[in-house]
Amino acid sequence: MLNRRLSIAPMLDWTDRYFRYFARLITRHTLLYTEMITTAALLHGDPDRFLAFDPQEHPLALQLGGNDPADLAACSRMGQEWGYDEINLNLGCPSNRVQSGQFGACLMAEPGLVANLIKAMTDAVTLPVTVKHRTGIDDMDSYPHLCDFVGTLFDAGCRTFIVHARPAWLLGLSPQQNRDIPPLNYDRAYQLKKDFPGAEIVINGGIKSLTDAERHLERVDGVMIGREAYRNPWILIDADRRIFNDSHPLPTRHEIIDQLLPFIATEIGKGVPLSRIARHAMGLFHGQPGARGWRRHLSENGCKPGADGSVMLAAAENTRHFV
Repeated sequence: MLNRRLSIAPMLDWTDRYFRYFARLITRHTLLYTEMITTAALLHGDPDRFLAFDPQEHPLALQLGGNDPADLAACSRMGQEWGYDEINLNLGCPSNRVQSGQFGACLMAEPGLVANLIKAMTDAVTLPVTVKHRTGIDDMDSYPHLCDFVGTLFDAGCRTFIVHARPAWLLGLSPQQNRDIPPLNYDRAYQLKKDFPGAEIVINGGIKSLTDAERHLERVDGVMIGREAYRNPWILIDADRRIFNDSHPLPTRHEIIDQLLPFIATEIGKGVPLSRIARHAMGLFHGQPGARGWRRHLSENGCKPGADGSVMLAAAENTRHFV
């Protein structure tokens, strides 16, 4: 059984395989998620491009976006064959592109359809099938609506619900605004845990520290951290001890850079530019003296022809006086 006490949220353009490898050097146990991958991309595109990952990334979940039972079943099977540990269905993305494809958050208006999707996915694989959803959408933003929605999916066989504790306002707000403007309502997630004690409830939204996470874990089963884990990944350095009770020696930031270098060399050998990997490490020294110089050096030099791990070492030189 996967331990979902702490996870990093799926984030488009951010949680690709290069970020996940980097994050795994900081925390051994935190559950990682792919970006949302649409069924069309997998069925009609290049599956290797979207599904490839390094074994070190485990535990690792695949997040899918789609609205067709057969397509989601087929893509769930692909995820299992590739070796993922969980298949997650996106029911929270509010983007116009996703809405035009009639999946993501707008599916919260169709719990019967989502139940069919869950059943098709769970019938297709032996992996856990989970959902990530909002607390509501537009005028369907009340706890009774949310409770009925979760109850329908629970009856269909879903047992893990990742609750982004904001509604999605699909009419009038951009995806970026939907991450901040609709108010957080953690109490709805807490109440779900009371009303569905047999479900695993993971809470997401506005969580910025392990201290925040520990407070939520008094009320729910798991916590998912999103943008803060990307922008300031060092907040996760003590996660294995505080959240997962693993007291292994903690690496320094510079040791993590050293551990990243062989991976960088291997990927550059495959034709991957340094910038695709280094961009995810921009926040490694967030809030520390020298952080601006670290970011500037990576930005200015990481995209140059022939850039390799030496660029990262040079960027770190001005930060040697702290860990």
